[in-house]
Amino acid sequence: MLTLASKLKREEGVRAGRTLARSNDASHRVSIRDRLLIKEVAELEANLPNEGYYLGGKFQFEIEVPEAYNMVPPKVKCLTRIWHPNIAETGEICLSLLREHSIDGTGWAPTRTLKDVVWGLNSLFTDLLNFDDPLNIDAAEHHLRDKEDFRNKVQDFIKNYAR
Repeated sequence: MLTLASKLKREEGVRAGRTLARSNDASHRVSIRDRLLIKEVAELEANLPNEGYYLGGKFQFEIEVPEAYNMVPPKVKCLTRIWHPNIAETGEICLSLLREHSIDGTGWAPTRTLKDVVWGLNSLFTDLLNFDDPLNIDAAEHHLRDKEDFRNKVQDFIKNYAR
Protein backbone atom coordinates (compact mmCIF):
# COMPACT_ATOMS: atom_id res chain seq x y z
CA MET A 1 0.00 0.00 0.00
CA LEU A 2 2.82 2.39 0.76
CA THR A 3 4.19 1.75 -2.70
CA LEU A 4 0.90 2.78 -4.32
CA ALA A 5 0.61 5.87 -2.13
CA SER A 6 4.18 6.92 -2.96
CA LYS A 7 3.57 6.33 -6.66
CA LEU A 8 0.46 8.52 -6.59
CA LYS A 9 2.30 11.34 -4.83
CA ARG A 10 5.12 11.19 -7.41
CA GLU A 11 2.64 11.19 -10.31
CA GLU A 12 0.73 14.14 -8.87
CA GLY A 13 3.99 16.05 -8.36
CA VAL A 14 5.02 15.43 -11.96
CA ARG A 15 1.59 16.49 -13.24
CA ALA A 16 1.63 19.68 -11.15
CA GLY A 17 4.95 20.67 -12.76
CA ARG A 18 3.55 20.40 -16.30
CA THR A 19 1.94 23.35 -18.05
CA LEU A 20 -1.34 22.23 -19.55
CA ALA A 21 0.22 18.92 -20.58
CA ARG A 22 -2.18 15.99 -20.45
CA SER A 23 -1.09 12.51 -19.52
CA ASN A 24 -1.97 9.79 -21.97
CA ASP A 25 -5.04 7.64 -21.36
CA ALA A 26 -3.02 4.61 -20.18
CA SER A 27 -1.29 6.44 -17.34
CA HIS A 28 -4.57 8.16 -16.46
CA ARG A 29 -6.27 4.75 -16.19
CA VAL A 30 -3.42 3.45 -14.04
CA SER A 31 -3.79 6.42 -11.73
CA ILE A 32 -7.53 5.77 -11.32
CA ARG A 33 -6.80 2.06 -10.81
CA ASP A 34 -4.21 2.87 -8.16
CA ARG A 35 -6.64 5.18 -6.38
CA LEU A 36 -9.28 2.42 -6.36
CA LEU A 37 -6.74 -0.05 -5.00
CA ILE A 38 -5.63 2.26 -2.19
CA LYS A 39 -9.25 2.76 -1.14
CA GLU A 40 -9.99 -0.97 -1.30
CA VAL A 41 -6.84 -1.99 0.61
CA ALA A 42 -7.67 0.49 3.38
CA GLU A 43 -11.09 -1.16 3.81
CA LEU A 44 -9.53 -4.63 4.04
CA GLU A 45 -7.00 -4.24 6.80
CA ALA A 46 -9.48 -4.88 9.64
CA ASN A 47 -11.13 -7.94 8.09
CA LEU A 48 -8.69 -10.79 8.73
CA PRO A 49 -9.98 -14.21 9.85
CA ASN A 50 -9.64 -15.18 13.51
CA GLU A 51 -10.71 -18.84 13.45
CA GLY A 52 -10.02 -22.18 11.81
CA TYR A 53 -7.07 -24.46 11.05
CA TYR A 54 -4.90 -21.59 9.82
CA LEU A 55 -5.25 -19.28 12.82
CA GLY A 56 -1.93 -17.68 13.73
CA GLY A 57 -0.43 -18.03 10.27
CA LYS A 58 0.72 -15.10 8.17
CA PHE A 59 0.26 -15.88 4.52
CA GLN A 60 1.66 -13.76 1.73
CA PHE A 61 -0.16 -13.45 -1.57
CA GLU A 62 0.98 -11.87 -4.79
CA ILE A 63 -1.81 -9.97 -6.48
CA GLU A 64 -1.17 -8.78 -10.01
CA VAL A 65 -3.68 -6.15 -11.02
CA PRO A 66 -3.87 -5.93 -14.82
CA GLU A 67 -4.31 -2.70 -16.75
CA ALA A 68 -7.85 -3.77 -17.62
CA TYR A 69 -8.86 -4.08 -13.93
CA ASN A 70 -11.81 -4.18 -13.06
CA MET A 71 -13.02 -5.63 -16.32
CA VAL A 72 -10.74 -8.65 -15.78
CA PRO A 73 -9.83 -10.30 -12.48
CA PRO A 74 -6.50 -9.86 -10.76
CA LYS A 75 -4.10 -12.79 -10.83
CA VAL A 76 -3.43 -14.13 -7.34
CA LYS A 77 -0.78 -16.55 -6.12
CA CYS A 78 0.06 -17.71 -2.60
CA LEU A 79 3.77 -17.15 -1.90
CA THR A 80 3.77 -18.88 1.49
CA ARG A 81 4.08 -22.66 1.63
CA ILE A 82 0.78 -23.97 2.90
CA TRP A 83 -1.01 -27.29 3.41
CA HIS A 84 -4.46 -26.46 2.06
CA PRO A 85 -6.94 -28.36 -0.13
CA ASN A 86 -7.72 -25.29 -2.27
CA ILE A 87 -4.19 -23.92 -2.66
CA ALA A 88 -1.61 -25.95 -4.59
CA GLU A 89 1.88 -26.34 -3.18
CA THR A 90 3.02 -24.21 -6.14
CA GLY A 91 0.76 -21.34 -5.00
CA GLU A 92 -2.14 -21.60 -7.46
CA ILE A 93 -5.50 -20.84 -5.87
CA CYS A 94 -8.87 -22.43 -6.54
CA LEU A 95 -11.38 -19.64 -5.97
CA SER A 96 -14.22 -19.19 -8.46
CA LEU A 97 -14.33 -15.40 -8.27
CA LEU A 98 -10.78 -15.30 -9.67
CA ARG A 99 -12.02 -16.92 -12.88
CA GLU A 100 -13.09 -14.69 -15.71
CA HIS A 101 -15.74 -17.26 -16.64
CA SER A 102 -17.11 -19.80 -14.20
CA ILE A 103 -19.77 -22.43 -14.63
CA ASP A 104 -21.50 -21.59 -11.35
CA GLY A 105 -21.89 -17.90 -12.17
CA THR A 106 -19.75 -16.75 -9.23
CA GLY A 107 -16.75 -15.75 -11.36
CA TRP A 108 -15.32 -12.32 -11.91
CA ALA A 109 -17.59 -9.41 -12.82
CA PRO A 110 -16.72 -5.71 -13.27
CA THR A 111 -18.69 -4.95 -10.10
CA ARG A 112 -16.23 -7.01 -8.03
CA THR A 113 -13.37 -5.32 -6.23
CA LEU A 114 -10.05 -6.19 -4.70
CA LYS A 115 -11.91 -6.30 -1.39
CA ASP A 116 -14.00 -9.18 -2.78
CA VAL A 117 -10.80 -11.02 -3.70
CA VAL A 118 -9.32 -10.64 -0.23
CA TRP A 119 -12.61 -11.63 1.41
CA GLY A 120 -12.65 -14.68 -0.88
CA LEU A 121 -9.09 -15.53 0.18
CA ASN A 122 -10.07 -15.05 3.83
CA SER A 123 -13.00 -17.39 3.29
CA LEU A 124 -10.66 -20.07 1.94
CA PHE A 125 -9.25 -20.19 5.45
CA THR A 126 -12.66 -20.50 7.12
CA ASP A 127 -16.09 -21.13 5.56
CA LEU A 128 -15.06 -21.74 1.91
CA LEU A 129 -12.47 -24.36 2.83
CA ASN A 130 -13.52 -27.05 0.34
CA PHE A 131 -12.41 -30.64 0.77
CA ASP A 132 -14.89 -31.98 -1.81
CA ASP A 133 -13.45 -30.23 -4.90
CA PRO A 134 -9.75 -29.80 -4.03
CA LEU A 135 -6.85 -28.37 -5.97
CA ASN A 136 -4.40 -30.08 -3.60
CA ILE A 137 -5.83 -33.61 -3.58
CA ASP A 138 -3.24 -34.89 -1.08
CA ALA A 139 -4.28 -32.28 1.51
CA ALA A 140 -7.98 -33.05 1.04
CA GLU A 141 -7.42 -36.81 1.33
CA HIS A 142 -5.25 -36.24 4.39
CA HIS A 143 -8.12 -34.36 6.05
CA LEU A 144 -10.58 -37.14 5.20
CA ARG A 145 -8.24 -39.83 6.63
CA ASP A 146 -7.20 -38.08 9.84
CA LYS A 147 -8.48 -34.63 10.78
CA GLU A 148 -6.20 -34.32 13.83
CA ASP A 149 -3.08 -35.22 11.84
CA PHE A 150 -4.19 -32.76 9.13
CA ARG A 151 -4.46 -30.03 11.80
CA ASN A 152 -0.97 -30.96 13.06
CA LYS A 153 0.51 -30.76 9.56
CA VAL A 154 -1.16 -27.38 8.98
CA GLN A 155 0.34 -26.13 12.26
CA ASP A 156 3.78 -27.48 11.25
CA PHE A 157 3.55 -25.58 7.97
CA ILE A 158 2.51 -22.43 9.85
CA LYS A 159 5.38 -22.81 12.31
CA ASN A 160 7.93 -23.39 9.52
CA TYR A 161 6.70 -21.07 6.78
CA ALA A 162 3.98 -18.68 7.96
CA ARG A 163 5.34 -16.76 10.96
